[in-house]
Amino acid sequence: MKLYIKNMVCIRCKMVVKSELEKLGLHYIVVDLGEADIMEDISKEQMEGLNLGLKKSGLELMDNKKSILVEKIKNIIIELVHYTDEQIKINLSDYLSEKLNHDYTYLANLFSEVKGTTIEKFYLNHKIEKVKELLVYDELNLTEIAFKMHYSSVAHLSNQFKKITGLTPSHFKQLKHKRRSVLGNV
Repeated sequence: MKLYIKNMVCIRCKMVVKSELEKLGLHYIVVDLGEADIMEDISKEQMEGLNLGLKKSGLELMDNKKSILVEKIKNIIIELVHYTDEQIKINLSDYLSEKLNHDYTYLANLFSEVKGTTIEKFYLNHKIEKVKELLVYDELNLTEIAFKMHYSSVAHLSNQFKKITGLTPSHFKQLKHKRRSVLGNV
């Protein structure tokens, strides 16, 4: 039986889902972002118990087909940006259509209707969040970050970063250092 779970966006979320399933004596085949495949059919009581346990961690079972599809779109993008270094060889629109077996126009309209933003903006916001994370880690320079995040150039990354955050990447980095030194003095 396949369960669909809202707000499941990280490895810790997977651990929470596995733990909640184990508490109820349910056996999972696989737990991925946004879904869990379990061996058994579950009773209404188990379903309610699972949902209650998940809600304590900010997760939630879903049964609405449109919500499930929107959550799948989000999870594919999150996986692509945060957990994969490989660049997709085709447009994001074609990639999503292929993965979800739906026309991209339908996916885009549904996503916009439910989330109040476009798939493209959601994708770009996640790319910039990943760039921020990499800037804070301070292990890569801007050229390496641009390459890692599949930008055509540092200028392209910098322009997009400034457009979304209002700051240049170097100014963002300086703010980080100022915040750290203030916290270090506490």
